[in-house]
Amino acid sequence: MHIARRTARELAGAIAEGALKAETLIEACLARIDEREGDIQAWTHVARDQARALARACDREAAHGPLHGIPIAIKDVIDTQGMPTRYGSPIYEDHLPRRDAACVALARAAGAIILGKTMTHEFAAHPSPVPTRNPRNLEHTPGGSSTGSAAAVADFMVPLAFGTQTGGSLIRPAAFCGVVGYKPTFNLIDRDGMRVICSSLDTIGVLARTVPDAALLAGVLCGEALGAFDHTPGPPRIGFCRTPFWDRAEEATRGLLEEAARRLAGAGAKVSDLAFPAEFDGLLKAHETLGEAEGARALAHERRIARERLSAALNAKLDRGERVSAAAYEQAVRSAEIARLQADRLFADHDVLITPSAPGEAPKGVGLAGDPIFNSVWTLLHVPTVTVPAFTGPSGLPIGVQVVGPRFGDRRTLTFAEWIHRALA
Repeated sequence: MHIARRTARELAGAIAEGALKAETLIEACLARIDEREGDIQAWTHVARDQARALARACDREAAHGPLHGIPIAIKDVIDTQGMPTRYGSPIYEDHLPRRDAACVALARAAGAIILGKTMTHEFAAHPSPVPTRNPRNLEHTPGGSSTGSAAAVADFMVPLAFGTQTGGSLIRPAAFCGVVGYKPTFNLIDRDGMRVICSSLDTIGVLARTVPDAALLAGVLCGEALGAFDHTPGPPRIGFCRTPFWDRAEEATRGLLEEAARRLAGAGAKVSDLAFPAEFDGLLKAHETLGEAEGARALAHERRIARERLSAALNAKLDRGERVSAAAYEQAVRSAEIARLQADRLFADHDVLITPSAPGEAPKGVGLAGDPIFNSVWTLLHVPTVTVPAFTGPSGLPIGVQVVGPRFGDRRTLTFAEWIHRALA
């Protein structure tokens, strides 16, 4: 197998044992970028010289962390010392942060090599057009706003990447590109140094090609081993949650999710239908209210000094946010809090839930983000979600299954996501 196609865990083990040089791995990733970046356009900055120097330094010393010598990509709304960090906006074209975000610093401390920054939409807050293409079919979108991270991981340019999610900005592009996306419990990964636009929702997560790889990176960041992958757990109790938005899923997606439920039951899981509680009514509106109101506050500086350099669509969204009343904002906060308590009870009889990762395959057209309808509620509820590639749709593009777990139940969620991934493979 080509080096760049191996898993992060395999690569880390080979480097630690001396069977692989970090410099060899970096050169393999850079060669892949040279070969494919002209088509994919996943990166805003590739730190070639810095990565090579760090790889040589890794090879001169014993492994000092679980990510020793492993290259990772950083979504361009997360500060990275000395690297251009533009937040997807021309306002920050020349911005060079003087310090790393907490997640970047922790990854470096664990031995990771920052390979560069990946494309995102404008402040990851609005799907402004970006040139990134889906590696599975260049005529289709990779989704947004963790656009470049998903594409870079899917195209074997890098084994691991950071993404973020406010609505469906990590899970959806991972599903569209056919990789694993993991959005942790809210704030499990520290957000210091991320350009936060919606403080109630924004969550840092990871993209990888396997569930154990996603758990490896996330575990480094939260100081806990996430997932039990060295043994096979017993079959989970799974709630099949079609959600009230089931009719928004494409026919092929509905059929494949039904097939997933049958196959998981055949593999030994206890699968039962699960309906949304009444307390979840209105959560999409609450999500919209929080996103718009908090976005208007977070971008007040940019609106004051450079409103004309924000896109018309983002300005319109922020105008709506400024019109949100204090009473409407408070009601959205209260609705979310009540629903989170109710969500905790969903898992009394279920280990995890399954639901669509997206309405269907990646839409045709570059620069699109896709519909977050199957992600936004879970983001608002602050629960961990994992998308695993499971099927191929009628156009030959990936369709994922989204695995949802209880708040702070990330270890169990990742463990059963891997069980589900294997059962559906």
